[in-house]
Amino acid sequence: MKDDGKKPYPSLAPSLLVSMPQLNDPNFRRAVILLCEHGEHGAFGLVLNRPTDTPAAEVVRLTPPVNAASDLELWIGGPVERERGWILMGTQPSDAESVRVCDGIFLSTSPSLLRRYLEAPPPPRTRLLTGYAGWDPGQLDRELAASAWLHAEVDPDLIFDNAANELWEATLRRMGADPSLLQMGGGGVH
Repeated sequence: MKDDGKKPYPSLAPSLLVSMPQLNDPNFRRAVILLCEHGEHGAFGLVLNRPTDTPAAEVVRLTPPVNAASDLELWIGGPVERERGWILMGTQPSDAESVRVCDGIFLSTSPSLLRRYLEAPPPPRTRLLTGYAGWDPGQLDRELAASAWLHAEVDPDLIFDNAANELWEATLRRMGADPSLLQMGGGGVH
């Protein structure tokens, strides 16, 4: 392999992104995102704290149709390509293709796995997310420089063992920050 003199891109993935108050996009207000990919070509992540009240089996259309309905709920993974689904799991399935994001976090888009989880109760620590969060090259880096996001280490217990409406505050507290003290100031959070 030829050395072209380029330094490797400083990737933050995998990590958690925690939105700050100055991030005005309603899709990301108090959001916690699992950052799965981050590089010179852009970034990809999944919002972790946007559940819906909709059972996944009511919205997902498979051919042939799903025979029974499990209690798997649908979560909003982000505003990009909302018709696209992701299975987020705390354990790697032995019989379906998946990608290891980090220890204790796996992703799959397997149709057979999706069918199985829609028809029968999925294992604990399983979510079906629709859509994703995406950034063009350099976009996330500019947002980080503007203090729109904090990043933290991924902790599966934090992700799966906190209620969605408590995840943002729990993540900040684990980082040593008091969410009630975050306030907007001239150009950033203080």
